[in-house]
Amino acid sequence: MNIPQSDLPRVIVVGGGFGGVTLSRKLTKQNFQVVLIDRHNYHNFQPLMYQVATSGLEPDSIAFPLRGLVEDRKNFIFRLAQVEAVEPVMKTLHTSIGEVAYDYLVIATGTKTNFFGNKNLEEASLQMKSVPQALNIRSYMLQNLEKATLTNDIEERKKLMRIVLSGAGPTGVELAGAFSEFKRGVLQNDYPDLNPDHMEIHLLDGSDRVLASMSKKASQKAEKYLRKLGVQIHLNVLVNNYENDTVLTNTDLKMEAFTFIWSAGVIGNPIKGLREESVDERSQRFLVDKMNRVEGYEDIFAIGDIALMKTSEFPKGHPQVAQPAIQQGLLLIKNFKRIQQGTALKEFSYFDKGSMATIGRNKAVADVKSFTLGGFLAWITWLAVHLYFLVGVRNRLVVFLNWIYNYFNFDRAARVIIRPYQKKNTNTQLKE
Repeated sequence: MNIPQSDLPRVIVVGGGFGGVTLSRKLTKQNFQVVLIDRHNYHNFQPLMYQVATSGLEPDSIAFPLRGLVEDRKNFIFRLAQVEAVEPVMKTLHTSIGEVAYDYLVIATGTKTNFFGNKNLEEASLQMKSVPQALNIRSYMLQNLEKATLTNDIEERKKLMRIVLSGAGPTGVELAGAFSEFKRGVLQNDYPDLNPDHMEIHLLDGSDRVLASMSKKASQKAEKYLRKLGVQIHLNVLVNNYENDTVLTNTDLKMEAFTFIWSAGVIGNPIKGLREESVDERSQRFLVDKMNRVEGYEDIFAIGDIALMKTSEFPKGHPQVAQPAIQQGLLLIKNFKRIQQGTALKEFSYFDKGSMATIGRNKAVADVKSFTLGGFLAWITWLAVHLYFLVGVRNRLVVFLNWIYNYFNFDRAARVIIRPYQKKNTNTQLKE
């Protein structure tokens, strides 16, 4: 790998998510050479990806080029590559474009979708962990609506218009709410020859409530909002399989649907080459100490979703959301400076700013310490927080203007099929 030589210690950051971006932007101001490696050349603002999937935003409004993170690029290098393994003894990283040596390694590779070993679900369902996958959902939904206008078979039309989501966490809840808003605001205008009642949105989850990671009060409010929007919620129901365009569960419930989205959980995305004892077998996250050092290594760190830091307050690790990643990245910058000064590293202490989820127009829930907000106030708070953390002034402006347009026009301007999606093992897709 062609990396400019430098007299400064080299810190390689793997992953351009919230933690990796936070660390890379600010560490370049210190006396380090920062090399950021990612398999995409952009930072993806995941909290708004569901709006890309439901035609509310274009993908470039939530993506920011990683090469544009810092103005002074003298100490910052970006390389587009797939990281294959790390060789800790030689302090070398193996990638798809060659090898590179490091002084310090920071792993911020995040998570990937967890299918719990079910290969059929992995191959047959739609997912939403990347921008291309969000575009697949958007294209496939629109393709199926177009196809629904061509058939006189009512059952076939319902099957084409029915959307089933497995997993009622924030991703599933926000997607379900957005699809319902699409049905109420766009469907009857764009597709006057289709019956809106035939567009069913089903949300399934194995737990006894939606948003199980939030407070019970927030869950109850979210369920109330979803049902008011027409979402059909099925709790204590696990999806066992999806075959022949049919969702099969652990109960008598089964549904025929061409659009099936898996949002039922994530698992760590570790780099190969480190000791097996350094990885939690169940979650596949790197076990780290309170300074975010991977257990067993002094020069390898992990931050964000891939890091599992067990404390008395968080025995199962910190929540896999943006704030822990951002805060760990900020602390690690200070600790790298302490390493250079030869002083003791500072332990990480998570400041919980709360959690939130949006359900639809004027509807959201938020847990802030012991308080639970709901409705319009929570929705406005959700909008403000996400605009603030969105990377790039242009992106903030574009998203804000899109939100205003969508709010007053009940419209989704990005309802275009740019790249037709071809689902495996089905003859329902449009041909390219």
